[in-house]
Amino acid sequence: MYPPPLQDLIDLFAGLPETERREMLINMADTAPLYAPAEGETFDLEDIRKDEECTDTVGVFLTAAADGTISYKISLGPQVQTLTRAMTSILCQGLNGSTAASILEVPADFVTKIVGTELVRVRSQTVYYVLTRMKSAAKVHLNRLRSATDS
Repeated sequence: MYPPPLQDLIDLFAGLPETERREMLINMADTAPLYAPAEGETFDLEDIRKDEECTDTVGVFLTAAADGTISYKISLGPQVQTLTRAMTSILCQGLNGSTAASILEVPADFVTKIVGTELVRVRSQTVYYVLTRMKSAAKVHLNRLRSATDS
């Protein structure tokens, strides 16, 4: 149901007590810069914008490989919250190397297993924001592929 790397993260977080879960989320937030685009790097799709649900600009960058898998890089403005930074790292780590179609099928129900129900309740929009943006990029990519093959 989930890509194996994402399932591994779900299993890791689901087994943690609340205090350790929050510490792990902070640690994951600190790794978000690892998933930022490098200067001069090129992508198949770039979507950079500030949405109402987020405190700052977020850029989603998608690269498609010849084997049909995709990978993401995410740029985060300085005002983006810690939880969004953590979800960025979790999602990049968990979804990179998957196909666009499989990413679109990932249900959002795993978020509470990672973040915990209390933080989801407090920050409901934030925890789903990056996943929604990544799925949107995957959908645009699939639509472009379909258009190219229909031509």
